[in-house]
Amino acid sequence: MNAVPEPRTAAALAARRGKTDTALLRVRESIARLQREKAQVSVAAVARRANVSRTFLYANPEARAAVATAIAEAGDRRTRILVEQDNEREATWRERALNAEEALKAAQTEILTQRTRIGELLGQIRDLQAEWTEEAIQRITTENTTLKHRVRQLTADNRTLDERLKAARSNLRFQDRRVADLEARLTGTEPPA
Repeated sequence: MNAVPEPRTAAALAARRGKTDTALLRVRESIARLQREKAQVSVAAVARRANVSRTFLYANPEARAAVATAIAEAGDRRTRILVEQDNEREATWRERALNAEEALKAAQTEILTQRTRIGELLGQIRDLQAEWTEEAIQRITTENTTLKHRVRQLTADNRTLDERLKAARSNLRFQDRRVADLEARLTGTEPPA
């Protein structure tokens, strides 16, 4: 009487082990496929692709470990990519800020040079006005007007560059905060999303 159930039990256990091994193989293949496709690895996605239940993924230690490992690797890879992208953006904004500062300094130097030149010309006009012909006075007046226009233009350019510099600095502060957040996530103080 005991001999009859044992072969059936053994056969049922072997069939169950075979189904479990087949399901585990499908789970591993599904994880590998999701990683190749660079799709998000999750319990739901693996269950759908492997045609197994979520309960199987949670209950079977091998399946649970495989999914957990794949999710952790995907999170690490995603974090590395985000850090690299943020570093690239930060470098771009720093470069823009430096370029804006350099252009601002150049504009300020040009404005100072133009103002000095205007002052010299105005002094020459006052000193020599009596000795100059009407044509020379007209030429100097035209040059003076041109220089004043150039000063106004450079002042406006200076203002624009100053605004760009402020915007670049603001963006750089934002990027610094973003990098700090990512570093905090990398050190594990905050669980990855």
